[in-house]
Amino acid sequence: MTWTRNRVVAGVVAATLAGGGAGATAVALTHGSGSSTTTTATAAPVATNTASKATLSVGQIAKRATSGVVEVDATLTDTQSPYPGSSSQSSAEGTGFVYDTKGHIITNQHVVDGASKVRVKFSDGSTYTATVVGTDVSTDLAVLHVNAPASKLTPLTLGDSSALSVGDGVVAIGNPFGLDSTVTSGIVSALDREISAPDGTPIEGAIQTDAAINHGNSGGPLFNLAGNVIGVTSQIQSDSGGNDGVGFAIPSNTVKTVVDQLIAGKTVQHALLGVTVGSATNGATVSSVESGSAAADAGVQNGDVITAVDGTGISSPQSLRAIIAAHKPGDTIALTVRRSGSTKTLSVRLGSRS
Repeated sequence: MTWTRNRVVAGVVAATLAGGGAGATAVALTHGSGSSTTTTATAAPVATNTASKATLSVGQIAKRATSGVVEVDATLTDTQSPYPGSSSQSSAEGTGFVYDTKGHIITNQHVVDGASKVRVKFSDGSTYTATVVGTDVSTDLAVLHVNAPASKLTPLTLGDSSALSVGDGVVAIGNPFGLDSTVTSGIVSALDREISAPDGTPIEGAIQTDAAINHGNSGGPLFNLAGNVIGVTSQIQSDSGGNDGVGFAIPSNTVKTVVDQLIAGKTVQHALLGVTVGSATNGATVSSVESGSAAADAGVQNGDVITAVDGTGISSPQSLRAIIAAHKPGDTIALTVRRSGSTKTLSVRLGSRS
């Protein structure tokens, strides 16, 4: 499967969604705009909190958070023009949000992919040129930086996406179709979904929501009712290309891990267990073990049923992959397996996938 970005007006990125209904596609939420033409402050602590019991209204969340949400405008230049000495330009709009008082902004990788120029507009209308600090195509995340005064920077707090439950209320803020500071609300429709990154890599643990999100919402925050960011909106599943009430967000726990590595100037490393698994009752069945992998070194065998990681129960292959994705290479986990009627706990030091 390939993933390409359409650099024309109202361009849409689409790829088949694993497990989707007939005809439905997962659509990246960048909104094309315009016609094609030829031509250091101290960082604020970013808390990763467990879900608060405090419940705010949608209006309260919007009032508190809107100043931390930005519009991202990426200009793309196509130098492969058929006319000598000329090139064509188009633009794509997405959303982002302030991560810290140093000027770091989080958005989707597909929003800025191939951009020759990126500008960020704050809720008060002020606009700044942004530089791309780093991107990770495997999780569709990017970090931008703007030299904006501290008075413009309102960092949003990352919450704990693992504390979410189906039915929890959520709020999305973004710029669908260029309509800045649009607020929508809904619920967590499902957890531990698997969506595809721009390079086709599975993004585990995605949050499904019925909060209305559309083209231009890409990279925007999804809040719990405590007002903390628990996801980054990324895709919709739709037959029509518009909002059908099935949207997906990258979980905040994944965001935290990836963003911190990008800000540190590192290439993002993803944890690898080294097994292929299938569904099982109360767990995930190991169908193959990669030679030389972390799982092989720990003694995992074909036919083992993985039932827990660090005491957290495994209900499906997706939940196992989501837990592994939340770890870093080198982390040691306790893997509980059921083998030949008995239960064993194996210590596994996770490897790294490129």
